[in-house]
Amino acid sequence: MDINLFDYNLPEELIAQTPAHNRDESRLLILDRKSGSTEISSFQHIIDYINPGDCLVVNNTKVFKARLLGNRATGGEVEVFLVRRKNDTLFWEALVQPSRRLNEGEEIFFHKSCHTDKLSLQLLKNKGEGKWEIQFHSKLSEEKIIERYGHVPLPQYIKRSDAPEDVSRYQTIFAKADKTGAVAAPTAGFHFTDSILEQLMAKNVNIAELTLHVGPGTFKPVSVDDIRNHSVDPEYAVLNQKTADLINEAKKRGNKIIAVGTTSTRTLESAEVDKNGYIMPFEKFVDLYIQPGYKFKVVDHLITNFHLPKSSLLILVSAFAGREQIIEAYQKAIENKFCFYSYGDAMLIL
Repeated sequence: MDINLFDYNLPEELIAQTPAHNRDESRLLILDRKSGSTEISSFQHIIDYINPGDCLVVNNTKVFKARLLGNRATGGEVEVFLVRRKNDTLFWEALVQPSRRLNEGEEIFFHKSCHTDKLSLQLLKNKGEGKWEIQFHSKLSEEKIIERYGHVPLPQYIKRSDAPEDVSRYQTIFAKADKTGAVAAPTAGFHFTDSILEQLMAKNVNIAELTLHVGPGTFKPVSVDDIRNHSVDPEYAVLNQKTADLINEAKKRGNKIIAVGTTSTRTLESAEVDKNGYIMPFEKFVDLYIQPGYKFKVVDHLITNFHLPKSSLLILVSAFAGREQIIEAYQKAIENKFCFYSYGDAMLIL
């Protein structure tokens, strides 16, 4: 399929630059896949569309301050964007800018008096295209650098510096400290509050957690004409036995599985399914690229934000609801001045 089929025009003023005052005050566009009908509501009413016995699946990954701003010994500014730790070591995969002037073995310092302060990291190996293998000198220096000099990794379409409120708001309420590892947030979860969760649980809705550490590849543009030639970057995911049991029990009862976000969707759909249609727990890197023609085996409904034109995420939701219906729904959202992207409004696809 031609990538241009997944394009749309978005007025720049509809790109949300800050989060809603209260998480659940975001607007909600409901799309019924079967009828093609749409409805405009508020996220506070999401409860009305989830039934007792259904299973809501959320991503509990936690975003860390992955964007580090340091200096070379010469004083030149360098950005080190941490992507992924290499196993349980002090070695990381990172994106470094400006990359072309840097040398293997060079130190990047994180203090103005760089020759007296030992807070630094080393560029070990240039892997090309701005990708580097880097090393911290100790666990303590790694923690200090990330905490003191790290910035919330806001997407590039947010045209401002990170602010104190981003530390908590560019994070879902499901995020857990022991699940730290994401460099981009699973943004569909932004709209949930403790109050909404309490109301869902009072309604006997099951909440199941999984983990997918979202990487920078979530913003990777589709740069090919034919979407079939695109690929998504692998991301580490965990779906444990407890979550598999909650999902399978809901399936047995005939209830629905509601995925919160494209990250939860890709994780669920990456699970192996037995002959009875029940999913199996796993822990692995996943790189499932969902495009039109894909047959969903786990997810029944999807809660998601509005995605960039010509992106793999827009292609995913088009696979779920039909390309024409998604484009029409996006146009309705634009006409009604919905806010788009990470800090924007939400969509429920039934």
